[in-house]
Amino acid sequence: QVQLVESGGGLVQPGGSLRLSCAASGGTFDGYAAAWFRQTPGKEREFVAVISINGFSTTYGDSVVGRFTVTRDNNKNAVYLQMNSLKPEDTAVYYCAAGRRALTAPNYDYWGQGTQVTVSS
Repeated sequence: QVQLVESGGGLVQPGGSLRLSCAASGGTFDGYAAAWFRQTPGKEREFVAVISINGFSTTYGDSVVGRFTVTRDNNKNAVYLQMNSLKPEDTAVYYCAAGRRALTAPNYDYWGQGTQVTVSS
């Protein structure tokens, strides 16, 4: 059973940057694709980015492509989301997930508790 814990969220001004981290325990990441999703109140969980098991392949949601970068370090059982040029519409709770590589939430077996990102001046 894999447990995921996100960190690195916070308040940032528009145009700023944040780096989210997701640490795995109770198991290893290296058997799963790892993804980031985000959610705002009253809306469905939105796909942000996914990285393949070996880290060689990534896919991004249309709203973040060119601004966000997902990476992973299987030696550290961790995945990261570098977020640049942040916009107010990026404000959400960000979730880390592990499972079968896909763009929709039901394909992921393990989830973190989420970390709040707020972009505001």
